Amino acid sequence: MIFSVLEALSAVLVLIGALFALVASIGILRFPDLYTRMHAASKAGTLGSGLMLLALAIHSLEPDVVTRALAGIIFFLLTAPISSHLLARAAYVVGYKPWDGTVRDDYKDYLDKGGQ
Repeated sequence: MIFSVLEALSAVLVLIGALFALVASIGILRFPDLYTRMHAASKAGTLGSGLMLLALAIHSLEPDVVTRALAGIIFFLLTAPISSHLLARAAYVVGYKPWDGTVRDDYKDYLDKGGQ
């Protein structure tokens, strides 16, 4: 009984993770500029990958697999936001401007005030 509940839970987590990965993919294809595409890839991609790793941990129930899956989740949560922030900053500094429909450009104001 408990194994069927865990299998059902892991199946639901895989489906939700796949849905987030699909949303990230659609966002990469549909959003108008680099920054919004990076937003979709980093947020939804990280959540989708984390949910699928969690499903793997629940499905296996082996301590070494669970440890690796949790380490992967922590790694994704720590590195994806930082790397996407650094990539967006580097893109902005070298001249990739936001989409024309962007309402606010706080980073431009920051750089105009002498920020680096």
